[in-house]
Amino acid sequence: MDATPLMKINRNNLEGKVKDMAKSKEELLQQLSDCVFEMEDENAADAAKEYIDAGYEALDGVLKGLVDGMNRAGQMYEEEEYFVTDLLVCSDAMYNGLEVLRPHLPLDQDADAVNYKCVIGVVEGDTHDIGKNLVRIMLETAGFEMYDLGRDVSLISFVEKAKEVDAQLICLSTLMTTTMPGMKEVVEMLEKEGLKDKVKVMIGGGPISQAYCDQINADGYAVNAIGAVTLAKELVGMA
Repeated sequence: MDATPLMKINRNNLEGKVKDMAKSKEELLQQLSDCVFEMEDENAADAAKEYIDAGYEALDGVLKGLVDGMNRAGQMYEEEEYFVTDLLVCSDAMYNGLEVLRPHLPLDQDADAVNYKCVIGVVEGDTHDIGKNLVRIMLETAGFEMYDLGRDVSLISFVEKAKEVDAQLICLSTLMTTTMPGMKEVVEMLEKEGLKDKVKVMIGGGPISQAYCDQINADGYAVNAIGAVTLAKELVGMA
């Protein structure tokens, strides 16, 4: 008896079941978000690989997956449901996922032969660097040569590094109101050095606003990492 028709039916049924079992983009994004939010730092890289292997955009994985999870964790911290130690594990999970997604982020084709250089860091007195790290990664993909000074950076170091590498942009970050005045000091140092027109200053962080940016005579304020890329390109004339 010819079993071919039955085999075809079974094969079709199997393919249909496999297709049904495949996770949607939304499910994979939720999985990435949950890995960060639920402090599953050991599983984040595998979740990111599964997302990439499924053929989805790395940028969405970062913003709608990993960053979403970090935002959820931050909200829990604000509600005093998470402690600082919890946030540290959440950030470890986010970075583990970022390591997988980062090579797949689209390179900006707008960057030409000009070598745009940017000095970035968290101002003195503040050790919160999650947002700064994300901005650094996004600016790198946009074609900037990044010089990351880290966190709790002495204010003069920003100016000295910008002079050393001939940078066109300095990015200052803080999540603390008590360290905000340091941003103003950096701007004033550049003015005293006669570098204010040559080196643009972009600021960002939780307590920062456009009003504060205008007040200290900085060149721009970015709400998030995507906005930082757009603004940075405008400030240096790349856009």
